[in-house]
Amino acid sequence: MRPSLDTPPSAGSSSDPLSAYRTTHEPFYRPVADEVELFEAAYGARMPVMVKGPTGCGKTRFIEHMAWRLNRPLVTVACHEDMTASDLIGRFLLDAQGTRWQDGPLTLAARHGAICYLDEVVEARQDTTVVIHPLTDARRLLPLEKKGELLHAHPDFVLVISYNPGYQSLMKDLKQSTKQRFAALDFGYPEHALEVEIVAHESGVDAETAGRLVHIGERARNLKGHGLDEGLSTRMLIYAGTLIARGVAPAAACRMALVRPITDDADMRDVLDAAVGTYF
Repeated sequence: MRPSLDTPPSAGSSSDPLSAYRTTHEPFYRPVADEVELFEAAYGARMPVMVKGPTGCGKTRFIEHMAWRLNRPLVTVACHEDMTASDLIGRFLLDAQGTRWQDGPLTLAARHGAICYLDEVVEARQDTTVVIHPLTDARRLLPLEKKGELLHAHPDFVLVISYNPGYQSLMKDLKQSTKQRFAALDFGYPEHALEVEIVAHESGVDAETAGRLVHIGERARNLKGHGLDEGLSTRMLIYAGTLIARGVAPAAACRMALVRPITDDADMRDVLDAAVGTYF
């Protein structure tokens, strides 16, 4: 597992400040279309990239895979509404020796040449996300005003953001001035055969069981906007398959991993339980 950077870790080699964020084993990712080639081309041009799609469809796994494929460390930030610009850039800290500066995750990545991944960036306040603007145009600069430093991004640095367009609203969306600084890749749930392959590989169940889970997922996704805010994600199907692979009865595994997390509405639960009963 790669550490998440809400606060940069103190551990790591002095010769390689990003040693904790390198991956030696390939994260499994099954390409759906030409997203791998497109991302490689964008990285080659050091172009900022935005990945958009529903929750649990593989956006983060894709970025992890691409970081491994490109042999670049990956600094991940889980964005939230209380995140400040200092959380991204860094701050002065007091210790026994006095005051010292600690780089934030964005600064760490820009200074040393990592891929910085802002996950669900729309969750962060707009006055926080504007700090990325100078890094996402031809300047590739990060002003560290508190430190009095103008940081020129490392040649290998690139910024990637993700968000779920399904949660957009007038009050929670990216500014056009932010969106237009990025190339974009759209993600969705894989077509049936690919999703079966992914669920089987990640959970350890056989292809027949994975196929039944995917059928349940597809039926639930048809209910989006008709009682469900979101359909069952590929991640949730993998959770159900993992429980089944560990000996849990399929119906119970589906109730726990698919039905109960996604809705508290009794009628909708009955509908989803009936879908589970059709296949298990």
